[in-house]
Amino acid sequence: MDDAEFQALPYRRNAGLMLLNQRGGVFAGKRLDTPDAWQMPQGGIDKGEAPEAAALRELFEETGIAPEIVKILAITPDWIKYDFPPEVAQKLWTTKSGRPKYRGQQQMWFLLRFLGDDSQIRIDTPEPEFSEWRWMEPSQIIDHIVPFKRDIYRQVFSSFAPWL
Repeated sequence: MDDAEFQALPYRRNAGLMLLNQRGGVFAGKRLDTPDAWQMPQGGIDKGEAPEAAALRELFEETGIAPEIVKILAITPDWIKYDFPPEVAQKLWTTKSGRPKYRGQQQMWFLLRFLGDDSQIRIDTPEPEFSEWRWMEPSQIIDHIVPFKRDIYRQVFSSFAPWL
């Protein structure tokens, strides 16, 4: 696939979640599929699904956190897009012929306050995404995220700066 064909691919719709605890720590999980890569929860928005519903569903699927123990504080004003490196696009979602389906993701981000107790966080879900988790400072997350997501995380932190 040449660069022009790759650039013509659509973006996958996705919901991202910045989860804050009572002390201002941000939830980050260490990805099972990428050594030493941490990220905040995120996931695809199903056809016909509202972004907020997708965000709460993904939060539960990835962390075991029920919607009743979070409060939405803010939502990014617009979709934020990022491109996958071509080798990542080739590994993630492909057609039957093995060609990438998406050039990247467009994400609606949600800032959530975690109202529960750490014991209510369960990453040992039926389809786990993370091998471990911790509360981090925003600056720590940028240092631990895969490089191609750093700019989008900076945009998210900038959007949510009044609450951090």
